[in-house]
This record gives sequence, structure tokens and C-alpha cells, in this order.
Amino acid sequence: MAVAFWLLFSALLLSADATDSKDNPADELVAVVNANRTAHKSHSLVDSPGLGCIALQYIKAYQGKCDEVGNGKKPADTEFAETFAPNCGVQASTLGPITGRLLGCQSKYVPPSEAFSDVLIQNSRSLEILYSKNHTQVGAGVSGSDGGAPYFWCVMFAGGAPNKTFALEGGVAKITRPGCFSGTDDDCSDAGRSGNRPRWVEAVGVFVAVVCALGL
Repeated sequence: MAVAFWLLFSALLLSADATDSKDNPADELVAVVNANRTAHKSHSLVDSPGLGCIALQYIKAYQGKCDEVGNGKKPADTEFAETFAPNCGVQASTLGPITGRLLGCQSKYVPPSEAFSDVLIQNSRSLEILYSKNHTQVGAGVSGSDGGAPYFWCVMFAGGAPNKTFALEGGVAKITRPGCFSGTDDDCSDAGRSGNRPRWVEAVGVFVAVVCALGL
């Protein structure tokens, strides 16, 4: 019986670890964006890590000031070449044209699909940006402020040839914390997902619940 319990617990841990290996809400947000574009008969966009990192830097420029989102305040265009690109390891000379951006902020963390529909898509203008034919690539950033609320979500769209723009020095984007950005193999839970608990903690909880349910 003890062996059976250990096998069950091990399976739960392995399952949790496998889930963690794909734990990046920014990647999930890009997947939602592309799914909605293709459902609307628009072409899917290339997920650019350089652009994703810049989306995260765009969030950081707000310095946690959620009330400045949506009221006309935004980082200066010069910051893309002077600040965002260097912080990401993106070669400034390869920056492509930004063709659109979606930015949202709120006090509660929500899953990427909910953030997309409830936080980022606010009106017809948001839909025009989403479905624009001018985009060739996309990047997303997700971050809390100092690991907590408020939570920012940013989707950055760009034009240009994906293999020639937003080129990374050494081929790898610089990882910056807190926050997550799309297009990398980096596991990321720093965006502040609810409770920010490791999956193995959830696995232990499930295991205990199973044992209790069996009355053992």
C-alpha cells in the first residue's frame, strides 16, 4: 500500500513539473492572440523574443502606475532605441516599425485568456489593432509590480521581416525580472499569477486530498 501511495505522489509531482516547463503567461497570451487572428481569417504572427522583451520593458516604463494606462500617457518613442533595446540585448539598428500595441492594467491577476478578453480588448479600436494586416510579428510582456499588484499586460505588434528585425545580440534576449516575456524557452512565474505557488505545492495538496477522501 505504501508503494502505491508513493507511485501516486510521484506521478503528481512529475505532472506538476511537466506543466511548469511550459509556465509562461506571456507565451500563452501570444497563443491567444494568434488563435483569435486566425479565427478572424487573419494570418498568424511570428512570436518574436526581441519584441516580447521590449513589450516587458514598455510595461516597466510605467513604474507600476496603473492609473497612467489608457489616459494618453505612454513612454516616448525614443525610449525604444535608447532604453528598451539595450536592456533586452536587441540591436537598435534592427528595430522594426511598431504597428500597434495593446496595454492593460488591473489590481487582480487573471489567466492570459481572460486578460486578453477583459483587460486588453476594450473597444472596436482594440479589435482594429488586433486584426490589422500591417503586423508580421508579435511579442507579449506580463508583469506585476515588485512581484505583486497591479498587474500589467502588453502585446506589441510590429512590421518588417521577422528574421531581420529585433535581432538579438548573441541570439538570446536578456532575461529581466520581475515579469515574463514571450518567445523564449524561459519558465516564468514572475508575472504574479494567483498565489504564485509552485506546482509541487499544488501536487501535495491534491495528494493529501486523495488520501483524506479514501479515509487513509
